[in-house]
Amino acid sequence: MRSETPHPGWRRPEVLLILMASAVPLSFATWNNLINNFAIERAAFTGAEIGILQSLREIPGFLAFAVVAVLLLMREQSLALWSLLLLGIGTAATGYFPSVLGLYLTTVVMSLGFHYYETVQSSLALQWIDKQHAPETLGKIIAVGSFTAILSYLFILFVFAEFGIDFKQTYIIGGGLTCLIALISWLAFPHFPQHVVQHKTIILRSRYWLYYALTFISGARRQIFVVFAGFLLVEKFHYSVPEISLLFFINGGLNMVLAPKIGRLIAHWGERRALILEYIGLIMIFVSYAFVNDAFIAGSLYVIDHLFFALAIAIKTYFQKIADPADIAATAAVGFTINHIAAVVVPAIFGIIWLTSPAIVFLAGAAMAAVSLALSMLVPRHPLRDFETVLSTR
Repeated sequence: MRSETPHPGWRRPEVLLILMASAVPLSFATWNNLINNFAIERAAFTGAEIGILQSLREIPGFLAFAVVAVLLLMREQSLALWSLLLLGIGTAATGYFPSVLGLYLTTVVMSLGFHYYETVQSSLALQWIDKQHAPETLGKIIAVGSFTAILSYLFILFVFAEFGIDFKQTYIIGGGLTCLIALISWLAFPHFPQHVVQHKTIILRSRYWLYYALTFISGARRQIFVVFAGFLLVEKFHYSVPEISLLFFINGGLNMVLAPKIGRLIAHWGERRALILEYIGLIMIFVSYAFVNDAFIAGSLYVIDHLFFALAIAIKTYFQKIADPADIAATAAVGFTINHIAAVVVPAIFGIIWLTSPAIVFLAGAAMAAVSLALSMLVPRHPLRDFETVLSTR
């Protein structure tokens, strides 16, 4: 990556974004698909341990503001690729440590790579893609990630069902492929110039307060799904590894087809309507989780819940429309930290609550979605710089 001049043809920024996006699910989807079964079957985890593990997983996200300091030493593009390598290494090592402390350690390594990549990827995408095409392009990036996630789920479904390959080998394959794509991306693409020099300090601006609030509640609410929805399927309804893989396969297929369409919908509808739709749907889903007693219905809720994730593009494009272009990298890092403030403590606290009443956990998720719904009402129909909320005066 020595050249400073963008190359024509396939060596373009959007192609690099898509290639890097394809690498992430090979590791993270493999880790996420297997972790509940691996933790329960090999390390005898209960809800308390899985909650602590997921809280530890979110600590690197909480520390995402440190990306600003790292960017003093290297470019965002280079940091993205180093982060992919760390993600792959952490995933590949997971199967070698089937113990409580071992899983905690490999999870932190994997998560450090994942969260720092996601922070930088968000910043690069908002800088490299113009506002008009951002929702659809972000949808395409989700679709590509969903496609490689599907490949991961199919592989896991096939090898576990047909050949009985161990957890260890599966983690090695997933993590190794991520490392391979990171190396290819490093060698095949030039350094792309930044059109606007980014601030290298932590930035908190009062006019971004609604973006911060939406991001904070989203992080807390998302943890209820990420940590406990899958755990519910395994613990209460005894879903096996192939069955969990099948659900992930369905999720990936739907996202691959619908995410670009959802991106175009956001561009047409606007962020306000998209967010309102997302939060109304999530309230109904979380209430349903609290009282579901049928395995098929629980699995269906899991699929529908996952589909709503693509609508979260609207928070990113809302910020892109109101932001000073020089603030994007620093604010993306701060936004990731804000997103993970609650995410660090929610899994551990609600993991303890889970031991008493899983229903309370999901009803709390519904309450968080209701707060997000109220905040989304403050998003203008046409957000702009100096018109960040409906309360703003231009």
